[in-house]
Amino acid sequence: MADWYFAYGSNMNTQRMLARGLEFRRALHGWIDNYQLVFNKRAVGKQGVAYANIAFAPGQRVEGVIYQLRSSPDIQIMDHYEGTPVRYSREVFSIATAEQAFNAWVYVANPSMLGSQILPEQRYIGHLLEGRKWYSDDHHQYILSHPYIPQDLSEEEQDPLKFNV
Repeated sequence: MADWYFAYGSNMNTQRMLARGLEFRRALHGWIDNYQLVFNKRAVGKQGVAYANIAFAPGQRVEGVIYQLRSSPDIQIMDHYEGTPVRYSREVFSIATAEQAFNAWVYVANPSMLGSQILPEQRYIGHLLEGRKWYSDDHHQYILSHPYIPQDLSEEEQDPLKFNV
C-alpha cells in the first residue's frame, strides 16, 4: 500500500485537505512526466462544470503536491470526496520529487465521467491557485490562463473547503 497521495487539483489546497480530515506528515512538490492537467471530468448535478483530471500527454508534466499520509488506510478518507470508485478510480503512480520518486495514490477520472466543452468554476480554480507553492511558474501560468465559469463569489456556500459547490 502507498503511504503517499498526489494531488493535482483542488486538493493542492492544504487547508482543504485538513478540512476534509486528511492529516499528513509532510507535503512536497511532485510531478508526473508524460501526463497533463486537464479539466474534463464532468461534475455531477452541475451541467457544463468540469473538475480536474490527468491525461496521458507525451512530453508534458502535471505538477502538484505529494502528501505523506499519517497511515496507509487514511487514503480511504479521500475516496468519499473523490467519488471513488464511480467518479474517479484510485491508482498508484510513480511521483518524482526533488528528493526521490515515491509510489503514491492518484485519482484518475473514470471514462464514463469524461466530458467535452465543460469548464471549471472560478471557485474551483481558486483551490488550485491556493496550492501555488507546490508547482512551477509555468504550471501556475497554465492554471491562471485556463478559461473558467465566473461566479458571484459573495454567494453563500456549504463548507467550500470540504465540497465542490
